Amino acid sequence: MGVFWGYVATLAVYFCIYNIFAFGLNIQFGYAGILDFTVITFMAIGGYFAGVAVLGPAQRGTEIYYILGLSLPWPVALVIGAVAAGLLGFIIGLIALRRLRSDYLAIVTLASGSIVYGIINNDNKIFDGGAGLVGVSQPFGSHISTNPNTYSEFFLIICFVLMVACWLFANRLYSSPLGRAMRAIREDVDVAEAYGKNSFKIRMTAMVIGCMMVGIGGALTIAYVTALSPAGWTTGETFVIWAALIVGGRGNNWGAVVGSFLVAVLFNEATRFLPNIPGHPNMISDIRNMAIGGLVILTLWFREQGVIPERKAKFMEIPLRSTRAEAGLLAVSAAGSDNA
Repeated sequence: MGVFWGYVATLAVYFCIYNIFAFGLNIQFGYAGILDFTVITFMAIGGYFAGVAVLGPAQRGTEIYYILGLSLPWPVALVIGAVAAGLLGFIIGLIALRRLRSDYLAIVTLASGSIVYGIINNDNKIFDGGAGLVGVSQPFGSHISTNPNTYSEFFLIICFVLMVACWLFANRLYSSPLGRAMRAIREDVDVAEAYGKNSFKIRMTAMVIGCMMVGIGGALTIAYVTALSPAGWTTGETFVIWAALIVGGRGNNWGAVVGSFLVAVLFNEATRFLPNIPGHPNMISDIRNMAIGGLVILTLWFREQGVIPERKAKFMEIPLRSTRAEAGLLAVSAAGSDNA
């Protein structure tokens, strides 16, 4: 039973982490309409910088090289990872958000992610190249005497607390004046600018906040797995996060939760139990991608707003009702004057 509950706790940890990813992407795309096709890159930057903040200085002669190595406590490393991801989002935003919109913006983010991937994967002196970081200590692991299964349960508490904090922040942002300005720009940037809204500044804010939130998820990932390499943040991972948000419902954080469960946990994990096909060792992973892709297509075909659509305020209902009431009162008064 201990192994089973450890497995369940592991799934729950990844569920919480993917929720944080989806919240960050939802702020960018669901709120502000930013097509961030390299969201997984910000996860990697958050994870890498959190990792080197925890690790000590790289030792000579070990053939493992990385920058920094600060030996800081994990909570500080978490903040460093989030800030690093936000800073990268700010730099990309300076290029992508000032003049570009829609599909051109998506192309720039995709190209930027490819550049970052190529630099980190080929330069062994930044984060040890393709080998990546290994041996990152787990949060409070030296202070808690637990086995791997029970540690998953402990780490789940950390992930759950951070997930709830990100969820509350995202919901508060949605209902704030800034969130309403983001959605106005998403719907029609020209009209929003005509009303005095600085679309570049507002979208940049959404970009940075979303990247920082994804960076928090990256810091949690490397803290739990204790390692991170370029093989763990390919474009396929970006596809999973986008699929979770599209299936669940963009613009709605409850939808992001549902999508993370359906895609990142149910579809992504259930396919691992399929029997191996002789002569096709990679078939299971291909079936997993096809299943998730089919789910996205069916969602867009039958329910394009996702399982839980965004709740949009119907501002026009109140004026219409008052106009109808006023028209009725006028008719009544007119009829009374005619009778008189």
